[in-house]
Amino acid sequence: MTTYHVGYFVGSLSSTSVNRELSRVLIRLAPEELSFTEIPIGNLPLYSPDHDANYPPEAVALKDAIHRSQAILFVTPEYNRSIPGALKNAIDWASRPWGKNSFDHIPAAVIGASIGQIGTALAQQALRGVLSFCNARQMTAPEAYIQFNNTLFPGDGIVVDEAVKTFLADYMVEFRDHIARVLSVLPRQGRDAG
Repeated sequence: MTTYHVGYFVGSLSSTSVNRELSRVLIRLAPEELSFTEIPIGNLPLYSPDHDANYPPEAVALKDAIHRSQAILFVTPEYNRSIPGALKNAIDWASRPWGKNSFDHIPAAVIGASIGQIGTALAQQALRGVLSFCNARQMTAPEAYIQFNNTLFPGDGIVVDEAVKTFLADYMVEFRDHIARVLSVLPRQGRDAG
């Protein structure tokens, strides 16, 4: 059995992030062929091209974590109808300096949760545009806009509604299949599956 190493971003810095809880749910429901490592973004300074010639250690660690991953999962909230600043900052660091874009050809998926009914749809749309420019190989379907509440997601990676649980499990199966398809054509340099 092939194991795929997935790095994941939680777009919120909040200690009570509903998207962090969603990430726990997704990891719990994921096929056993996927292993996960969170890529932290909270300690990154603000990106500036002034640093391109001499990346700070936090940004080097970010890029190294992406390079050790065979795929990336973005679990993001929606702030003011767009991407949280911390997540955009991390993407800016990872995609620079010019010609050293860490997201080039990487299999990627986008999902998010909010208490509102549109479930991060606009943030995901904005993030997809950024990832397209970064040349990430995005899973385009199924889309997943999750409306979050504490009754449905009581904590510890548990979801109590069977229909939602099935949807999220199917989403992760689709992500595994997407990773396998992309890597069969565009293997990650320096990373072997298995």
